[in-house]
Amino acid sequence: MSDLAPHPPGGGPLPITRAGFVALAGRPNVGKSTLVNAIVGHKVAIVSDKPQTTRRAIRGVATTPECQLVLVDLPGVQRPRDALTTRMQRRVESELRDSDAALMIVNAEEGVGPGDRFIAQALAHAKVPVVIAVNKCDRLDKAGTLTALMDASTLEVGDDIFPISAKTGNGVLALTQHLRELVPLSPFFFPIEDNSDQSENVLLAELVREQVLRRTFQEVPHAVEVMIDDVEAVHEDLTRVRALVWVETESQKGILIGAQGKMIKAIGTAARKELQRELGTQVHLDLSVRVRRGWRGDDRLLDRLGIE
Repeated sequence: MSDLAPHPPGGGPLPITRAGFVALAGRPNVGKSTLVNAIVGHKVAIVSDKPQTTRRAIRGVATTPECQLVLVDLPGVQRPRDALTTRMQRRVESELRDSDAALMIVNAEEGVGPGDRFIAQALAHAKVPVVIAVNKCDRLDKAGTLTALMDASTLEVGDDIFPISAKTGNGVLALTQHLRELVPLSPFFFPIEDNSDQSENVLLAELVREQVLRRTFQEVPHAVEVMIDDVEAVHEDLTRVRALVWVETESQKGILIGAQGKMIKAIGTAARKELQRELGTQVHLDLSVRVRRGWRGDDRLLDRLGIE
């Protein structure tokens, strides 16, 4: 039995615990990352209204004394178009095979569409229990919520449907309790103090990318990736972070830098606040924008960026 399971004071037998992996699937922008953060109680996945925000299978770890849920926020399920999206889709399929349950998230405002049916079909072959969460119900009245729930029932995957709002937290507790019942008896996979399996550098890079996504439009968000070049503890209360922002064209670089450097300054100011909140120190952030043409099709760079 793993040493990561909680030990009772004074020795004695280990308590009976549950632990398992829950894969979150859904169309881009249905609120998977917001829901992971809500269940974990800590920001482990960046949030944006842009498609393809999540590129890695981020694991959020939510632990109680009796149960540990490892939430795998999958990249948006989609048909592959290039090396990047091919890797993303391959990771989706791999994580589903290794999960104990799957949670499909549907956007209550938009209802069920072809993309949802494509995902439901993939989940139907995953051979794990499937739960549906109808998210963003806070934006609908009771009649609209009922319609969204009935629409979700037509997906014919899974037996349980929960109306929730990941943003406000409504319905999240009931959903989480149900997920805990689906995972097997098991020792914990992660130390109880962990809330993610991401390395510090990956999380810091994602926090910087989040601020880029919030301030850019059209093709730029999809063409941007961030890599942390160096993290240096200057002293107890100050950390220096050097980050490289990759784009594919000189015009995208110009957009990110902005007139008289205003855009990159705004991104850096907002990102620094997020890094300070995460690291618990003051942060000096150095941002450099570099052009790497066709990086989304460059397997070697994708390896360096940790996109499996």
